[in-house]
Amino acid sequence: MLITHDTRCALDTVVDLVNTAPEDDTAPDGLPDVATLADFVRNHEISDVGVLSEFDLSAVRKIRGRFTSVFAAPDARTAASMINELVAAAGTTPRLTDHDGYDWHVHYFAPGASVADHLAADCGMALAFFVVAGEQERLRRCEAPDCRRAFVDLSRNRSRRYCDSRTCGNRLHVAAYRARRKEAAS
Repeated sequence: MLITHDTRCALDTVVDLVNTAPEDDTAPDGLPDVATLADFVRNHEISDVGVLSEFDLSAVRKIRGRFTSVFAAPDARTAASMINELVAAAGTTPRLTDHDGYDWHVHYFAPGASVADHLAADCGMALAFFVVAGEQERLRRCEAPDCRRAFVDLSRNRSRRYCDSRTCGNRLHVAAYRARRKEAAS
């Protein structure tokens, strides 16, 4: 599957956005305030975003919840329906642009769109490409029992199971190894 630079950036952004959601009622929100949202926007080089407000924070949290649902969608039809709603509500307006040293690429948000509409349009379209390609199952959650972080499986054979093989994957492999050794020693 060919993934353009823009699509890859949008995928990284949507995964990072989904992963800011609290796991449960006791976990802290990864987007607790406008300053953190501003850092998120800056770190992901989201262009054409003006001054952020509490309204933007609230709207981005709502969009985040909708993206979280896409990652939990049981099938492509459900994911497609969710993505269609996200992209339509954002007032998607595809346009060619070249800015900040990047060659021509497509932005899906209207000029002057809110940061939430920007994320819904660009990230929604990135996820839409996966559904269109029949690759919706690549939108996953980490299989480690104590981690449910979202990730996009870009492995060639669709075999990635953990958000990060160096942390979650390695931790589980070490635990399984120790359990086997302990059982063998008994």
